[in-house]
Amino acid sequence: MAAPISESWTRIENWLVEHAPATYAALAPPADPASIAATERVIGRPLLKPLVVSLLRHDGFLDQRFSLLPGFYTPMSAREIANEWRRFTGFHDKHTADEGGEEVDYDFMKIGVSHVLYGHPQLIPIARDVTGGCLVMDHRPEIDRGRVHRAEPVEGIMRGSHEMWTSLPVLMEAITTSLEVGKPLDDYTPAVDEEQRLYWDFRPAGQ
Repeated sequence: MAAPISESWTRIENWLVEHAPATYAALAPPADPASIAATERVIGRPLLKPLVVSLLRHDGFLDQRFSLLPGFYTPMSAREIANEWRRFTGFHDKHTADEGGEEVDYDFMKIGVSHVLYGHPQLIPIARDVTGGCLVMDHRPEIDRGRVHRAEPVEGIMRGSHEMWTSLPVLMEAITTSLEVGKPLDDYTPAVDEEQRLYWDFRPAGQ
């Protein structure tokens, strides 16, 4: 079982203070519970508890030039989640889901990629990169509930095979361990630039 989100955040903060203070300074303060409630009203469902706990620790970043997650993703604030969800769901083909919003791309688990799912209203954006891609947390009441997927406008929804995508607590603990021991995480190795900012050096296996 993964460590609690709060424990992972404490370890990440401690590492950032010592090794990447510029990134630490860019962390936003805790989210206002009213902002989280407003986001839940926009998307029409409660956010999963691990996401709420994370937002109550840091409501995204003060500066979007900073990334925390492998793949150069920056966690979003509660308000940004609501805005990104509106944009994201604008791409969803309503004819690909039944009235209950159930998944109809039955090959997703097998092939790990789905264009049908892109923009699905129960996939909640939680982080984004500078290219327009984002990470989404699966809120569907199915086997992938709580799992984190990558979402790209061209590629669609990609279900990563690495264990770190299993859930947000697992992802945060994996990041924590990678930072503390300097071990690559799914081909990404933590590094610090000259401005004392954390970044992830991408080096595919075998290169």
